[in-house]
Amino acid sequence: MNETAWSATASASLGNDHVELHPVVEADREPLRKIALEKSIWTYFVSRAEDDAGFDALFDVMLADQAARKRVVYIIVDARTGETAGSSCYGNLAEADQRVEIGWSWLGIGFQGKDINRWAKYLLLEHAFERMLAQRVEFKTDVLNTQARAGLRKIGAREEGVLRSYNTMPSGRRRDAVYYSILAAEWPPVKEQLRTLGRAVTLS
Repeated sequence: MNETAWSATASASLGNDHVELHPVVEADREPLRKIALEKSIWTYFVSRAEDDAGFDALFDVMLADQAARKRVVYIIVDARTGETAGSSCYGNLAEADQRVEIGWSWLGIGFQGKDINRWAKYLLLEHAFERMLAQRVEFKTDVLNTQARAGLRKIGAREEGVLRSYNTMPSGRRRDAVYYSILAAEWPPVKEQLRTLGRAVTLS
């Protein structure tokens, strides 16, 4: 199977009683805009959507990356209300090495702290390990993002190290990026941990 085929396998609708995930389409623009224009969401992101122009630029990239199969961009929906809650992605798909990254994740302020992120991560990890047959799922975040780091540890991801001066942030700060991973052999206990956790800390 080539990487294009793996991207197609990854790009599937996912869901349970808590959340539904579907690949981004143009119709998602306005529902997502309604929850995106909050400055605090974007503190640790390279891209910012703090105003309409910034949001449209971000959303256009989401559509372009999805169309090019550069990333698989998911829209997260609260299954209990049908409301658009945020977004998350598969990226850096390396099928030959059976490796994929989960990231670019955010939720609207009103959807944080409600277990939506935990169940979204559960579905993405389950799909990656059990259908895509990934051997490694990785995450990265800003070394300063203590909330994201605590959340990743809580679900069983293992911290691997810091890549210094990894990229430039909009403020001009050079970000140190810290990597975490979950391996296929570790997925069964992580799966159980995700199923039984109480309210999870928001991940990045």
